[in-house]
Amino acid sequence: MTTLLEPLRRIAAYAVCADSVGRVLLVRASERSGTPGVWSLPGGAVDHGEDPNHTVVRETAAETGLSVAVAGLADVLADMRALPERRITIHTDRLIYQVSVRGGTLTDRVDRSTDLARWHTLDEARQLPLRAFTARALGLPASSADVVPDEAPEFPSFYAVPGPDGLHRAQRFAAYAVATDPAGRVLLTRVSDGYPGAGCWHLPGGGTDYGEQPGAALIRELVEETGQTGRLVELLGVASHRDAASLGPEGYPIDWHGVRAFYRVMVDQPAPPTVTDVGGSTCEARWFAREELGALPTDRLTEVTAEAVQAARLT
Repeated sequence: MTTLLEPLRRIAAYAVCADSVGRVLLVRASERSGTPGVWSLPGGAVDHGEDPNHTVVRETAAETGLSVAVAGLADVLADMRALPERRITIHTDRLIYQVSVRGGTLTDRVDRSTDLARWHTLDEARQLPLRAFTARALGLPASSADVVPDEAPEFPSFYAVPGPDGLHRAQRFAAYAVATDPAGRVLLTRVSDGYPGAGCWHLPGGGTDYGEQPGAALIRELVEETGQTGRLVELLGVASHRDAASLGPEGYPIDWHGVRAFYRVMVDQPAPPTVTDVGGSTCEARWFAREELGALPTDRLTEVTAEAVQAARLT
């Protein structure tokens, strides 16, 4: 049973790359992988502290021999798959980027997790066994051989492990909302004492649960932290930030790497903000008029908040 498998989490970045005649670049999983013969977008796991923009360039070069440039973020999604032969279940948060080729030569690989890299028309790709996330990214019917777990396993929301230097390290994927109401006000939350960024204003949102899609996680967090019901409007971007010695309620330094997707969210029927998750990382929630938001000093905003507000052109 898949419930007996060890749960793991990872963050990964992938490339949607088309040539001048509309063919897409795909790679085939080798016998060394958990899904031999299945095709997917080039890409792979985000290393600790690595910006996903760099991951997708590095992994595409390693798997295909091509150098690519990132044009933009296309989608963010999550999935679970079970690998009984390895006794594990993996939840992967996948960042899908549009890229273009800068140069290089298409190259096959030996003794690696992928062995072939090829250009395919969409009609050709439709006939291939595709990973589910690849089919979704290309707008094709899913034809995946992935084994899906019976249910999401228990997995801690915070998970730190000893790093190579002896310092604990943690990598976490989170989703945040640039939430506005019909009057144009912006909803922010204040970080509680004892947490990194204490006292600063932050975007509502937080870490996603195992097996949870980022959009669903965001709407859940919005209710828990502010009492507001919102709807997703658009994906604005992804921020990556590493704090090499973050200090939080754990009481010991952690080499922390956060990858955060931020979305534009509309709250059609705003209410007085209420923090229902009492005792957590949020101590206050408040609506800000645009001019009030613009008047806040930069050091009163968390890094991801300043970046997201700028991306949404709210100041």
